Amino acid sequence: MSQIDPLCQKAYARIRDMILSGALDASAAISERRLAETLDIGRTPVREAIKSLTRDGLLSVSPMRGTFVRRLSLADLREIHEIRLALEGVAALLAAQRGPTEALVRCAADLRGLAGMTSVDVDEAQRIGWDFHQALFAATKNQRMTHMYETLRAQNGLALQRVHGYEISRTRQAILEHLEIFAAIEARDADQAQHRMWDHLAHALDARLRFVASFASEP
Repeated sequence: MSQIDPLCQKAYARIRDMILSGALDASAAISERRLAETLDIGRTPVREAIKSLTRDGLLSVSPMRGTFVRRLSLADLREIHEIRLALEGVAALLAAQRGPTEALVRCAADLRGLAGMTSVDVDEAQRIGWDFHQALFAATKNQRMTHMYETLRAQNGLALQRVHGYEISRTRQAILEHLEIFAAIEARDADQAQHRMWDHLAHALDARLRFVASFASEP
């Protein structure tokens, strides 16, 4: 979000969390009054937050019906990943040019710890993986790029909202891919960092499309 009132920022963050956690019923129109009461925040900050969340692609407006949590399809997920290929490829390149940060080093250490375990906690691995991507964008020192990434990350989370669990084999592969990206950043090899990021995202897209498709076909 742009520079706005702190109450609007608070409303935005809390409503976004409700959207991504599934706390808001996607089949029911958003009620400003009910949200304001639930969050104990005035209706004006809630209204502004709803406008921002609509711009960010997490809510959609249906004429004559109201505003709803947006339902993202497999096609949406593919589009999100295609944009991520461009954005995160550049982020990896810039991070390699500028060198690893302390946050990236910590994430790499956590990933090495996971890689050495006989069993992997999928949720923990995904959390550390997201932390790695967030640290990567912070390393670019480009606030506009970081904001674009945060919006895409939220949309990605919404697209995968109803999917619980993930393939262990893919999780292990993703851990190693993150470490390969870090190795290229640490070596200041910008071209290799970018290509390894592209490979990582391509593999992630393929796995997610297969997983979501199989999930959607279940009775």
